[in-house]
Amino acid sequence: MSLDETDRRILRVLQRRGRISNADLSGAVNLSASSCHRRVQRLEAEGYVCDYVALLDARRLGMPTTVFVEITLNAQADEVLEAFETAVARVPDVLECHLMAGTADYILKVVAADTEDFARIHRQYLTRLPGVAQMQSSFALRTVFKTTALPV
Repeated sequence: MSLDETDRRILRVLQRRGRISNADLSGAVNLSASSCHRRVQRLEAEGYVCDYVALLDARRLGMPTTVFVEITLNAQADEVLEAFETAVARVPDVLECHLMAGTADYILKVVAADTEDFARIHRQYLTRLPGVAQMQSSFALRTVFKTTALPV
């Protein structure tokens, strides 16, 4: 089903304020509460809204360091990719893993307390990932911009 502008307004608000009440949401998008509720239920049922989460502050939780790790595998066979993906999904400090086109096969987004903590993560988890031929780590100095909101 295609989205109309009202659906898009609902999605924009929900992305930024996931805990908004239906009454406040309906006011924000200029709909009756019952119509708004039905639309949100439809958007959820059709998979446009996947989940509702709390976004945590990594600094307050003692993980202010973000490291991007480029991984090159020693082969491109399906079983090598599957083994790597299964193993990396179990690493608690890896927030994201993307299969890439380009020089690296994967790029990981890793959080750590500091460089020593990243060294622990590297030794304990990353060096043990199956199929890895090469790894390149880059530390983020500062986050200039960050959002989870998709342009709807």
